[in-house]
Amino acid sequence: MAAKIVTTLEPRKTVPATLLGTGIGVIAGSLVAASVSALAAYFARRVVTPELNYTGRDIIRDIVTDADGETWVHFARDTETAAAGAHSLFTHSGQCCVRLSGPEPVAGKPRLVARKVLHTYYGTLEGARRGNLSGSLYEHPSDIGITAEEVDIELEVGPAPAWLVRGQSHPDVWVICVHGRGARRTESIRALPTFEKLGVSALLMSYRNDGLAPNAGDGRYGLGDTEWHDVESGISYAQAQGAKQIVLLGWSMGGAISLQAANRSFLADQIDSIMLVGPVINWVDVLSHQARLNRIPQTVGLFAQWLLSNRAGRWITGLAAPVNLKRLNWVERAAELQHQILIIHSRDDEFVPIGPSERLARLRPDLVTLRTFSGAGHTREPNVDPDGFDEAISQFLAGRLADHSRP
Repeated sequence: MAAKIVTTLEPRKTVPATLLGTGIGVIAGSLVAASVSALAAYFARRVVTPELNYTGRDIIRDIVTDADGETWVHFARDTETAAAGAHSLFTHSGQCCVRLSGPEPVAGKPRLVARKVLHTYYGTLEGARRGNLSGSLYEHPSDIGITAEEVDIELEVGPAPAWLVRGQSHPDVWVICVHGRGARRTESIRALPTFEKLGVSALLMSYRNDGLAPNAGDGRYGLGDTEWHDVESGISYAQAQGAKQIVLLGWSMGGAISLQAANRSFLADQIDSIMLVGPVINWVDVLSHQARLNRIPQTVGLFAQWLLSNRAGRWITGLAAPVNLKRLNWVERAAELQHQILIIHSRDDEFVPIGPSERLARLRPDLVTLRTFSGAGHTREPNVDPDGFDEAISQFLAGRLADHSRP
């Protein structure tokens, strides 16, 4: 574009060449600045805008039926489609959802990977070409034979649906489950067998702007800076139902939400401990990583962070109030932690790098226990290594139950 400007400008004899060059530089610089601003605005908006209808990726190559009548989906092989363990598949814009087996090779086709359809929740795979694989394996606790009550938690923005699974051995010990960005309360169903085995209660809650609970006024994620109020409401509900010991379980952004609740809520001292899976410990680190992953220049990424965290950026991001990214950085705030914390994080997490979790564990070995996994994508630890996930949760909760029972 700058070259085009140069070729169309015809300097008058009375205009010094140096002045003309300066003018061209200003115009070109303005265009570059405009491009940077536009890309930063897009990046910042994407971070805080809920995506309720995913178009998916072009990964489905074929739907086949074998001699036994079993249906298989053939995917283009990549890190995600070839990842170990069962997954769910949501096709274009959520038209169909099926649970799939772990990956298997396709004979004679090394660029493909096959997964068997284990269960169809809704819709049909016919004609599907685009989709997303998800770590959330189930659509309802009843899918794994667990009875759950449908309850409502009264949030600041209105009643939010939740599932309540009452424990048998320790019904007054409640695990409040907080899902991640773009996920639903279904994310935590994978942990229910462990909770059932230990006999504790579980509350799988929804929160503002997640597509199930009511929207806040701006309809934007606060990245944990606002949603913690909803966890506070969940704690109040649990106490009204007889909870005596409360543990938070936060996945991804749900980890950032849980950490804010444990620090800022007037009920923070009622929280016994926190469990985090693939958590956002420091949003600046995650945003920088995502910018690099998407080949966004560093200056653009930094400007996007500025838009998110300053009042002047609200008209671009749509946020009612800026996000305090410094307040969401628990590496810098490690000294302020007061609860026992279990962090479950994969070294191969491509979305939320493990680095901040490792640094936090080094800074607070008195409070933070880090269990690392390998080969698992973001929050896919229970899919890739269900036994390891169960063991990590069981050991931590058993310790908390033992501490709670001591006089």
